Amino acid sequence: MRSNNKICCIYNYAQHYRLPIFQLLNDRLGVHFYFGKNSSDIKGFNYNLLSNFERELEPIYLIKPFYWLKGSLSPKLRSYTHFIVLGEYFCLSTWALLILNKIAGKKTYLWSHGYYGNEGYFKKRIKRLFFSLGTSNLLYGEYARNLMIKDGINDHKLEVIYNSLDFVKQSRIFSDLKSSTLLKDHFKNSNKTLIYIGRLQHRKKISMILQAISIMKDQDQEYNLVLVGEGESRAELEELAVELDINEQVWFFGHLYDEEKIGQLLFDSDLCVSPGNVGLTAMHSLVYGTPIITHGNFQNQMPEFESIISGKSGDFFEENNIQNLVLKVVQWLENHTDRDVVRKDCRKSIESKYNPEYQFKIIKQIIDENSN
Repeated sequence: MRSNNKICCIYNYAQHYRLPIFQLLNDRLGVHFYFGKNSSDIKGFNYNLLSNFERELEPIYLIKPFYWLKGSLSPKLRSYTHFIVLGEYFCLSTWALLILNKIAGKKTYLWSHGYYGNEGYFKKRIKRLFFSLGTSNLLYGEYARNLMIKDGINDHKLEVIYNSLDFVKQSRIFSDLKSSTLLKDHFKNSNKTLIYIGRLQHRKKISMILQAISIMKDQDQEYNLVLVGEGESRAELEELAVELDINEQVWFFGHLYDEEKIGQLLFDSDLCVSPGNVGLTAMHSLVYGTPIITHGNFQNQMPEFESIISGKSGDFFEENNIQNLVLKVVQWLENHTDRDVVRKDCRKSIESKYNPEYQFKIIKQIIDENSN
């Protein structure tokens, strides 16, 4: 199934959750990989897991966030005919690559969020030019695609490939999961449990969950909360839990990369809550059959919000409105009592679109169409 084309992928760094789709591109299309050095707190993966990994590239920052990926225009890289590139408009070397490829008749596929919907006039004009230079844009969702079409970008250049985690591994784990006493043993009660999984960052607005727990407690509705992850706001959240007198209802689980343990925690929980932008948390929760509530201001969301089907696999509350969040949580838990039905509904969008096989199918189709 390998392609006769010379294809490379240039990405800012090797995020651990991208390994499954990168492996499919490596094994089935013979894609060669070039990664920038990882300077973030997101876990990476061992380059040796990709037989076609070529080299690491050094990001040179000018005025942040603008940078140049050193080596991305090297003679060896110029020998490829198809380029799958992270579509960051503030990567100046990508602009150069787009222009050189256009002159040389080579194909460039920009893998990105595209538009968010909150861009001002100037940023929108820059993005429009940037994304128009590519052969095709590989987008995370329909919302961005519609915004870009509205702004005048040719719809034939816009392909939605969604996002993915390790769907095969997660599905295997899911098939073996059964309800456990893990949460009951920890909290010493049988109350409904909310969960958040991801980095504990201020922009995720996790304090809203604690405040919601406190409000519901005052209304004689006690819920447990599990926070899986670490981050800049952990100490503040711990202090807030004590201040609100809900610290016994909150489990600061900490870092967790063991997928089987993650699966069990999500499977046992009743509802995932992500008050800020939701991102990969939505996919992680849904694949293990746990519904998710996040805010409904899509201009301030990550594209993964599209994986949530309101009333089936979760719901949306009014952004920054704690009372509305409380209402949505209570309504969901009162109206969706059949966990088996909910679990099936949660997994539907992941099974149909948000998985590596779907992404690979669309990417291969695009490359084949541009290889004539």
